[in-house]
Amino acid sequence: MSALPHWLVIRAVSRPLPLILVQAPGRLADDVTGFAADVERRVKPCAPGALVVYPELHLGESAPGVPAAPEDAAEPVDGKREAAFSQLAGDLGVWLVPGSGYERGADGHVYNTAPVYSPGGKRLAAYRKACPWRPYETVRPGSRFQVVDLPGIGRIGISICYDTWFPEISRHLAWMGAELIVNVVRTATSDRAQEEVLNRANAIANQVFVASVNAAAPSGVGRSLLADPQGTVRSQAAGDGDLTLTDVVDLDEVTNVRRYGTAGLNRMWEQFRPGDPVLELPLYGGRIDPAVWATSPWIPAT
Repeated sequence: MSALPHWLVIRAVSRPLPLILVQAPGRLADDVTGFAADVERRVKPCAPGALVVYPELHLGESAPGVPAAPEDAAEPVDGKREAAFSQLAGDLGVWLVPGSGYERGADGHVYNTAPVYSPGGKRLAAYRKACPWRPYETVRPGSRFQVVDLPGIGRIGISICYDTWFPEISRHLAWMGAELIVNVVRTATSDRAQEEVLNRANAIANQVFVASVNAAAPSGVGRSLLADPQGTVRSQAAGDGDLTLTDVVDLDEVTNVRRYGTAGLNRMWEQFRPGDPVLELPLYGGRIDPAVWATSPWIPAT
């Protein structure tokens, strides 16, 4: 029997992750009922166990397209919205990133924070935006990177909007083992074109998937996208409309690209060898040590 033509060969998907990337306009900060109905509507026709992602400050408006004052919309991460998010994730059996919201920290400061919930209804993490868009965004910056394990699937990293302009953030998330970087966005300005390039560049430079989910009009200019570990755009919203991008990614594609190289050539995470000199990084008061350059491996939960 002759071999199948290459275009008929179906490659098994070993670590599939269904994605539901929601490009939607923002809602009033207390509109959890409307939010729950919207999530249910978008999840219903899709594969079970999906990762559902909404834009930055999705529940954070005082009027359509108008961000609420941080002090007015802030609540503790375990406040009223938390109960609705955790119940929603549990009832629908999805991984849920409900966008970011204003968090009132125990220290009294307000942060721009993106929580992540499991299909069991448990909050797994809450990432505080490290790089607020200054001088316009007045919240306090977060001080740590955040990756989240999806047991049996893989590891994702979280970033928020302007974070994507700082390559150090995506690089650290990848170094910590993230195979997909979820970048929640509320960009209503002309620099979305540059963000599209940056998200593809972050995917290429770190050999990871990047999902950049922007708000729809009137809250944002849309053009959400999903890039693969070689920087190829798998899907993208053409404009600023209210829509849902769906896909199923295989996180082992990250493993394969790192093993065989981008375009079959470049294996950046294997660049350094034992005995190579340490490369000082005076900008950071640190250095690249070849002994610790490799990414942190994702280890399935037992």
